[in-house]
Amino acid sequence: MRVILAPMEGVLDHRMRQLLSELNPYDLCVTEFVRVVNQPISDKVFYRLAPELKQGGKTRNGTPVRVQLLGQDPDWLGHNAARAIELGSPGVDINFGCPAKTVNRSKGGAVLLKEPELIHRIVSAMRQAVPADQVLSAKIRLGWECSSQTLEIAQAIESAGANELAIHARTKADGYRAEAIKWDAIAPVVDALNIPVIANGEINSFADGQRCQQASGCRDLMIGRGALSRPNLAAVVKHNADPLSWEAIRDVLAEYVTLEISGDKERYFPNRIKQWFGYLRQAYPEANTLFRELRQLQRSDEIIALLNAA
Repeated sequence: MRVILAPMEGVLDHRMRQLLSELNPYDLCVTEFVRVVNQPISDKVFYRLAPELKQGGKTRNGTPVRVQLLGQDPDWLGHNAARAIELGSPGVDINFGCPAKTVNRSKGGAVLLKEPELIHRIVSAMRQAVPADQVLSAKIRLGWECSSQTLEIAQAIESAGANELAIHARTKADGYRAEAIKWDAIAPVVDALNIPVIANGEINSFADGQRCQQASGCRDLMIGRGALSRPNLAAVVKHNADPLSWEAIRDVLAEYVTLEISGDKERYFPNRIKQWFGYLRQAYPEANTLFRELRQLQRSDEIIALLNAA
């Protein structure tokens, strides 16, 4: 069984990947997406979103980190996939699952689920560009409004040469509604494909992981939002470990603020730590008290002082 840390735009950056991979037995992390339009992506952009490339494509504790691309142009996606490999990414992932309206309006992410033929052309171009000994993976949702084309999409991805497929078990229309999760809708894909299929969505405990495996037929699991709510969730899902206590979470927060935050500290850190608390509050009621103070602060130094004092 593999447990993979999902990409989450604007939240799971390299600092969070480092922190969570040191708390958990992750088998792989996937980066926030690198947006590809109609030109080569500069090395500077790759390194900014995936500084692990300078460490052999791994976090500090040795967890592999795979670059994810997002776009709609097969040729440019192929070109940039090859460059990601050259820079040290252990394989490349392509995002066909992002439900964000701004991304979908520019014909990226989940909107491509409407066009299985274009998905096939994209994956084919990337496969031609990525060396045969490197993994090409894709992430999808069950569909745009319904799951009637899930199998067609999955088969298009496999026939184009992908090595792995992760499926978020909701449609784009489902958003992130817990009651909309359909792990069992992945099972027909598992039966039909010859490549590994990874189940994703609403895995928040050891029991959830077991139920998801049974319903989907997948051996491997991907976790995202739950990993932020319960920072040692991979250990819980994989080894039935106890969730961290709130006291231990406070130590994790202290570790987080000691991580190197350079350049973008003032610009991004306040928003990202507040986003994280939004998830922590779902599993730890004690986070609510601290969040009430945190949400009023705008400067990084004030937030760090508050967290250290707590």
